[in-house]
Amino acid sequence: MPVVVVESPAKAKTINKYLGPDYTVLASYGHVRDLPAKDGSVDTEHDFDMTWQIGADSRKHVKAIADALKDDNNLILATDPDREGEAISWHLEEALRKRRAIKKDTPVSRVVFNAITKSAVTEAMQNPRQVDQPLVDAYLARRALDYLVGFNLSPVLWRKLPGARSAGRVQSVCLRLIVEREMEIEAFNPREYWSVKALLATPRGQEFEARMTIMGGQKLDKFDLENSTAAELAVQAINSRDLKVAKVEAKPASRNPSAPFMTSTLQQEASRKFGMGARQCMSTAQRLYEAGYITYMRTDGIDMAPEAVAAARDAIAERYGAEYVPSKPRIYKNKAKNAQEAHECIRPTDMKLSADALKVTEQDQRKLYDLIWKRTLACQMEGARMERTTVDIASDDGQVGLRATGQVVLFDGFMRVYEEGRDDVVDDDDKRLPQISQGDKTEKRSISPEQHFTQPPPRYTEATLVKRMEELGIGRPSTYASVITTIQDREYVRKDKNRLFPEDKGRIVTIFLLNFFRQYVGYEFTANLEEELDDVSAGERDYKAVLGRFWKDFSVAIAETSELRITEVLDVLDDALAPQLYPPREDGTDPRVCPKCGAGQLHLKTSRTGGFVGCGNYPECNYTRPISGEGAEGYERVLGEDDGDEIHLKSGRFGPYVQRGEPTPENKKPPRSSLPKQGKEFLPGWGPNDVTLEQALTLLTLPREIGVHPDGGVISSNLGRFGPYVMHQLPDEEKPVYANLKETLDVFEIGMNRAMEMITEKRNNPGRGRRAAAKALKELGEHPESGGAVNVMDGRYGPYVKWEKVNATIPKEVKAEDVTMEQAVEWIAEKAGKSGTKRKAPAKKKAPAKKTAAKKPAAKKTAAKKA
Repeated sequence: MPVVVVESPAKAKTINKYLGPDYTVLASYGHVRDLPAKDGSVDTEHDFDMTWQIGADSRKHVKAIADALKDDNNLILATDPDREGEAISWHLEEALRKRRAIKKDTPVSRVVFNAITKSAVTEAMQNPRQVDQPLVDAYLARRALDYLVGFNLSPVLWRKLPGARSAGRVQSVCLRLIVEREMEIEAFNPREYWSVKALLATPRGQEFEARMTIMGGQKLDKFDLENSTAAELAVQAINSRDLKVAKVEAKPASRNPSAPFMTSTLQQEASRKFGMGARQCMSTAQRLYEAGYITYMRTDGIDMAPEAVAAARDAIAERYGAEYVPSKPRIYKNKAKNAQEAHECIRPTDMKLSADALKVTEQDQRKLYDLIWKRTLACQMEGARMERTTVDIASDDGQVGLRATGQVVLFDGFMRVYEEGRDDVVDDDDKRLPQISQGDKTEKRSISPEQHFTQPPPRYTEATLVKRMEELGIGRPSTYASVITTIQDREYVRKDKNRLFPEDKGRIVTIFLLNFFRQYVGYEFTANLEEELDDVSAGERDYKAVLGRFWKDFSVAIAETSELRITEVLDVLDDALAPQLYPPREDGTDPRVCPKCGAGQLHLKTSRTGGFVGCGNYPECNYTRPISGEGAEGYERVLGEDDGDEIHLKSGRFGPYVQRGEPTPENKKPPRSSLPKQGKEFLPGWGPNDVTLEQALTLLTLPREIGVHPDGGVISSNLGRFGPYVMHQLPDEEKPVYANLKETLDVFEIGMNRAMEMITEKRNNPGRGRRAAAKALKELGEHPESGGAVNVMDGRYGPYVKWEKVNATIPKEVKAEDVTMEQAVEWIAEKAGKSGTKRKAPAKKKAPAKKTAAKKPAAKKTAAKKA
């Protein structure tokens, strides 16, 4: 049987179903080799030779493939149809050749399919090819560049900026976008302006809203009503005049559907509509792809296969009627310039399969599939036809004018199925207007002036960040999710209410790179380098020449920076950040003078958790504040005072916490407490942007003394890294006993009786498990094939089936009491197959030993060896 290799076991299972028993389908479980994380993995002295190492987890998978090739000398590489997939195939072939699992006569072929369907897989098997070397070269170039940047630049950050964790070729440019947006927001000066709206009524009593556009016979510009006095004059001008309809103008309008999804637009829309992060979106799409429901989800193409277009048009006609099908198919031109990604759009493999008919239980998969299915059908539907109406209302003397706008949808077209989301909602004046005729007099029901301020540019969401990266040509479909995830994992950026905020350490890293490695975080430089890598993937450039040009300048920049002292770096950063760090004070005093002691000069300092501004007179003066300023939006700020102490909200290596006062020589560790979480999320109302002084004071009462144990020692409750707990230590115990609480706020409420009960139970049952043994909800009997009891158990995360050491999850839609032996056996087999669990054969009984007069002495080791 030919050996077919794919990346994941889920994909292997689906493909095996299509190919049948004549093939052995195995999974590589992603990349099998990578560059070792040590100096010299990319040898810059010897033509950028790269040293590869098979990962510890991958060795068993490579061995399994090699063992399968012993039975059939035919290898088919069927990894994903993009650059990463091509690289995995290349790595597999190279690794197997080193093991000599591939011989001179072993046929090795590469097959690609854009969708995991029977027809696509069968067609691919009939059209094999060899590994595409230009795509592999593009992968090698990117991997080498990422290694050279990360492995050489990150140590510079560690030495010069305590708390900085890493830098990356695309990651650092992405971080720069977020930091520069934050600095734009901080530098923004809002401007006041007013508008005036009137609620009017037609002669038939129907109300509508109109906005003032003319005052004193002149057209009003945005800032003409600059204060409340001007707005009040405008209100009086309307009130003192009768108004009638001067003109009604209706114009036809149309809207066409958006193009089908590619990777970036799918991530943007999933973020807008469901709040899905880029990583969550791609992980969910991956499972849909591997199950055969959608085409490949890493693509920068928006064109659709002709047969898919025809299928979409048929599905539209059948579901919505012929009037929703345009006379000609809609053609979307592919914007992709490069050849390293799969080029068809992301679409369903079966256009008639709606989300309701999908055989998946996971809600995220259903939502994302529904989004893809609707967008795909909509892109081939008729446009929407509308009528936009503008009504001008004026006074007889022409001194006052108002305007009302609205629209009527005449034919909904694609809007019946799908409308694209928006990142920032604006007033589109798409309200429905009542019937109005020219010359109609209008009655004034109410007139309201409204104050406005110009708004700073909005912070990025993951959706708008991906959009901006795509516009600048930074990154590619396969990198967006990992880059955005990395800057959050490195704690350079935090996500709050779906918006991305730079942390202080992220801001300092960015300013450092802009001052010492400006070229390498430049938008144009990064985009041009991406285009060069695209040329490599198209076979138009030599990848080693690209690496050589990059390394020549980059190595010089690294060498120059390595000689700098930390104080020199901080001086440069302090000057670069001066406008943000030391804005002018209202009283006109020097913004660099310490507000606490009045003598020391403020200066930028760094710590493990990032940067801060501190007084130069430390330790005599311990004044500090976040680099974003006192009262800045973010974690760090003063919440208030209690008993003469300032209560601070600060950001630490394990997240935000509250603290009483500042460290002093006498009290180096002032009282502090972490903000409470339930799982990975902050408790509602207790997040860093919500916490109040009263809540902080409550937290600072921890650890809370609950009472004295009858046998001695105090029982207390507290919040730890892993959640809420109660604790007690007897006088003769070496270590305290801890018992976890289920609810976070129980630390403030738990009473003595319950705490005693939990401590006693934990002391009597000190094992790792925190729960009593699971109870059987239903006994199904003996396993029909292998023996052993099969039971439905009550688990911490819901009911499950247990057989020997195998625990199989019960699907959500199946009730525990309805589980049958047949279902249980199927789930057990699937679980055991994934984990490699097999039931051991029962041990054979030993034959009874023969009686001997005397026991022989043990043989010497040397004699045993000779024997």
